[in-house]
Amino acid sequence: MSFDQILADRVRIYLSEVPGLKIEEKKMFRGLAFMINDKMCVNVSGENLMCRFDPERQKEIETKVGYLPMVMRGKELKGYCYVSPKGIKKEKDFEFWIKLCLEFNSKAKASKKKKK
Repeated sequence: MSFDQILADRVRIYLSEVPGLKIEEKKMFRGLAFMINDKMCVNVSGENLMCRFDPERQKEIETKVGYLPMVMRGKELKGYCYVSPKGIKKEKDFEFWIKLCLEFNSKAKASKKKKK
């Protein structure tokens, strides 16, 4: 489970400066997930950023530089994508993706907790 530590630090620093967030880091999706208010928000997977966003914005998001579809079991998942390093190199682009994820996080449903 390797992921870009520098990218993880960029996400960590950015999120820590946003007031009112409950941030938890979990190793998942072969990377490091940033859970915001108990919901998966953004993930560092390898050298890519994995984003969770409003599926209604899918067509718009697909046109962004660095966008890569997220495919599981041969099916593209709407409302999720990877962003290659090219799409997050500039700070304004990095901030776009993080803000996109945070915007949806307030509307997203939390996953059901597994009983132990």
